[in-house]
Amino acid sequence: MSDVVELGIDTFGDTTVREDGTYVPLPQVIRDVVEEGVLADEVGIDFIGVGEHHRPDFAVSAPDVVLTAIAARTQRIRLGSAVTVLSSDDPIRVFQRFATLDAISHGRAEVILGRGSFIESFPLFGFDLGEYEELFSDKLDLFARLLAEQPVTWSGSTRPPLTDQRVYPTTENGLRAWIGVGGSPESVVRAARYDLPLVLAIIGGPAERFVPFADLYRRALAELGRPELPIAVHSPGHVADSDEQAREQIWPHYKAMHDRIGAERGWGPTNRAQFEAQAGPQGALYVGAPETVATKIAATVRLLGLSRFDMKYSSGPLPHQHLMRSIELYGTKVMPLVRDMLS
Repeated sequence: MSDVVELGIDTFGDTTVREDGTYVPLPQVIRDVVEEGVLADEVGIDFIGVGEHHRPDFAVSAPDVVLTAIAARTQRIRLGSAVTVLSSDDPIRVFQRFATLDAISHGRAEVILGRGSFIESFPLFGFDLGEYEELFSDKLDLFARLLAEQPVTWSGSTRPPLTDQRVYPTTENGLRAWIGVGGSPESVVRAARYDLPLVLAIIGGPAERFVPFADLYRRALAELGRPELPIAVHSPGHVADSDEQAREQIWPHYKAMHDRIGAERGWGPTNRAQFEAQAGPQGALYVGAPETVATKIAATVRLLGLSRFDMKYSSGPLPHQHLMRSIELYGTKVMPLVRDMLS
């Protein structure tokens, strides 16, 4: 764990509703995400991550473009993807896009690489789901080579080889890249093998379940003779002025999102008792008043030895005004409390 933990936020650009329950058009959702990023910078949040999806319930399919709009209106907040679905993208184009973002933002860009939790991008871009593992492994291998910003000679199984090829633009101080992992030991070891920091996505159950993954990552780095690297956690949450208000605001929208995705994946509908368990001390929802959320974040940071904690502040169709208040409280109240608790 670093001496001063970074505290960030994430959004997938979830399609939101107005107060009357009608859905906000996708272009407006994207503009709202930009305003959320601007507010996050104003209140001192360290990082904002924007996810990539290709479905009607999430507005953002090109996070680097949205992040560039945020970069143009902010001064200090770091900007990254959450995550970039590398399996169905081109590693060289990913590097070029985020190197461009890095230039525009004066070195504030990051990229979090992953396989994603949805598969819509595979048929959309003409990739075979039967090659799910091979695509990610091959493309990650190439992307890791690009980070050195030197001529690349490389060959793999999913694209033609490269011979002494330069990739532009280069960056001034290197591009910060992470690997996002949902809980696979193989993925954890792979992050260590490529010398990349690790993001653990904890979206259900207690953080204690991920202690073995954090330990495995550190052990793998040590066995490879590498120094310790940062570990971050991504988990959903919502901050309001009181515990009751936070839970009442998020509950119907959390349920709508959970049940919609669950219907696709064969889960049963969630209920209030299950929600309350996830929002409690042992669950993966960081929901409540600032002190409640800060206490839970600080406990997770200590437990896993984190360098960064990112709260996914969007949750299904939760209205934009509630997201803005959550961001404001996270930056002005939660972050100082967490740092006091950890000091």
